[in-house]
Amino acid sequence: MIKHKEQRVGVLVDVSNMYHSAKNLFKKRVNFEEILKEAVAGRKLIRATAYVVKTETEEEMHFFEALSQQGFEVRMKDLQIFAGGAKKADWDVGIAVDAIKLANKLDVIILVTGDGDYIPLVNYLQNTTGCLVEIMGFRQTTSGKLIEEADDFINLSEDKKFLLK
Repeated sequence: MIKHKEQRVGVLVDVSNMYHSAKNLFKKRVNFEEILKEAVAGRKLIRATAYVVKTETEEEMHFFEALSQQGFEVRMKDLQIFAGGAKKADWDVGIAVDAIKLANKLDVIILVTGDGDYIPLVNYLQNTTGCLVEIMGFRQTTSGKLIEEADDFINLSEDKKFLLK
């Protein structure tokens, strides 16, 4: 896919999805600063948002601050713990709503996730708004159908610069 410097891009990062993928696949952490650089690829960054889940640990707050310093707007959601002990906190709907709201200000929307739940969003953005949709994720944990539907896929597994110790 051709990327030109006049394209306006928005980067929406499903932090939890990326965190768990890197941890499970490589026993490492994600280098979100490198991901942002690769996503923008010399184009005009309009908005970069990292969607995080807050569980009240001190270390976590330092991480959120670091994301902010790297150029991300950090959106937080509290972890929900249900009576039976089940835990839930996903940003799927929030990311989808933000992508749709941003679409008229962007040429390219980059979703940093492997979650196949975003396939209807990808289709909507491509067919209704005219935005190109790029996916960045670890190939092993990214939905094959999501990769197929995207205008471009960047496999984070192919370059160790996307991982931290």
